[in-house]
Amino acid sequence: MPPRKKKEAQPEDMKSILWKSADKLRGSLDAAEYKHFVLGLVFLKYVSAAMEEKRAQLEEGLRPGGWLLTDLGFEGEPPATAVPQILEDRELYTGAGIFYVPPTARWEVVLERAKGTLDDPTLGKVIDTAMETIEKFNTSLKKGTLPQQYNSGRVDETTLAGLVKLLDRLTFQAQVGEDGQRVGARDLMGEVYEYFLAQFALQEGRKGGEYFTPPSVVRLLVEMLEPKEGERVLDPACGSGGMFVQAEKFVETHGGDRMNVAVYGQERNLTTWRLAHMNLAIHGIEADLGEGPADSFRDDQHGDLKADVVLANPPFNISDWGGELLGLDDRWTYGTPPVGNANFAWIQHMASKFAPGGRAGIVLANGSMSSKLGGEGDIRRAMVEDDLVACMVALPGQLFRSTQIPACLWFLGEGKGRHSKWVPERKGEVLFIDARELGVMASRTERVLTEEELGRIAGAFRAWRGVEGEGVGPYEDVPGFCRSVPLDELREHDFVLTPGRYVGVAEADVDPDAELAEERVARLTKELFGLFEESGRMEAVVREQLGRL
Repeated sequence: MPPRKKKEAQPEDMKSILWKSADKLRGSLDAAEYKHFVLGLVFLKYVSAAMEEKRAQLEEGLRPGGWLLTDLGFEGEPPATAVPQILEDRELYTGAGIFYVPPTARWEVVLERAKGTLDDPTLGKVIDTAMETIEKFNTSLKKGTLPQQYNSGRVDETTLAGLVKLLDRLTFQAQVGEDGQRVGARDLMGEVYEYFLAQFALQEGRKGGEYFTPPSVVRLLVEMLEPKEGERVLDPACGSGGMFVQAEKFVETHGGDRMNVAVYGQERNLTTWRLAHMNLAIHGIEADLGEGPADSFRDDQHGDLKADVVLANPPFNISDWGGELLGLDDRWTYGTPPVGNANFAWIQHMASKFAPGGRAGIVLANGSMSSKLGGEGDIRRAMVEDDLVACMVALPGQLFRSTQIPACLWFLGEGKGRHSKWVPERKGEVLFIDARELGVMASRTERVLTEEELGRIAGAFRAWRGVEGEGVGPYEDVPGFCRSVPLDELREHDFVLTPGRYVGVAEADVDPDAELAEERVARLTKELFGLFEESGRMEAVVREQLGRL
């Protein structure tokens, strides 16, 4: 009998590894600190893996007949002494969008120390030094961006070594294409961050209304805003920077140069600000995230910036945003936002950043569409009357893993119906899209929008905007899904912007072979009378039988 073929081992699921990593840290750290510890190590492994992949490609190119020889001006094989220098040429990596990791800071060095094959210094010291070295070699990472807490003694060396060996089991998709350039736009750091946020939200207090933006929502924002090469993109509540990752991907897949997009972000939470830096670094995205973590309302890091595209998922319904100190702020063009809720402060802050013809997509809680508390209704009216609001989208529930608060999307366009290239017409109209019935359950508690649904929503908006191109037809209202509503009707509804109020009810599918209503009633009536007669006959039989007793 031939030997049984050995079954190929499947890569372990990332979530399973992350859960086990939390298990290792339990008892050493508070749950809220797990992600800080793990994220730095995941970053180190990810950038090392990308560099190793690129390095292997360069080695291939240096072999006889290799593609790199001509580029470097060699006729035949390069001198043996030149090869190591070429393989450590930082420009060959950064020019391809790959993060450069100095030799002593690579994952393999950390792993060898974790296995005990290297002597002093301690593993914690090796990791902290690796982080410090990476910052020195990469100016895009400010000093202190990467965590350097592994030698603090809070996690003992044995546990730390076990954690490193566990995370070594993480596998990533290919990060270098055949052309030598970085590929893929997976928001890895964002995924890890979201996992810990969702699993340990209760321990962290789940405060401030800060929720990770689901990938399908980010994708929808970008598909509708359509960022382009040469534009300035701003997210004033950038979190882990996932919006930028998807925006870059959109520009690249639509034939633009992703390196020619200016990215500006701001984040007030120190840990998240560091995470955004790490996330953007591994994607080769040059971004200005300000001098440090800062509040967008009271310490705007991009005061003079005028952006072409603004997109954000700001914290929902926060009440402690310092509104009492900003009553006369120049940004409140449409009215002073209430002190107890920052929703309309966020909208107006973003609108104040518009370059001529600028556009924005904002995730907010559903209450923003109808609330009249603290003057919110008046602000909403002023925005609609000024033709700032282009489209409202009601999202389905359960899209967010860490909150059940229903959410919607606001799309704003400066100069809509006038000088805006994004929405050149449609003056005095707002498009409403009701997507509450869309989405499929990816798990028992999580819903996602499918590729087809994303295309349907974005497609309706493109048609409404008058975009011409393949797959885009003339716009038509669809009962129960979308409707273009004139300003006069919005006035009648006191500027409540809930899509369900305007789109109506979906038409029921008509079966051409179905029985006519009149015929169905006649048939059922006849059947009912027949049953009455049968019932009377059976009653008579029973009575007769009982009479014989």
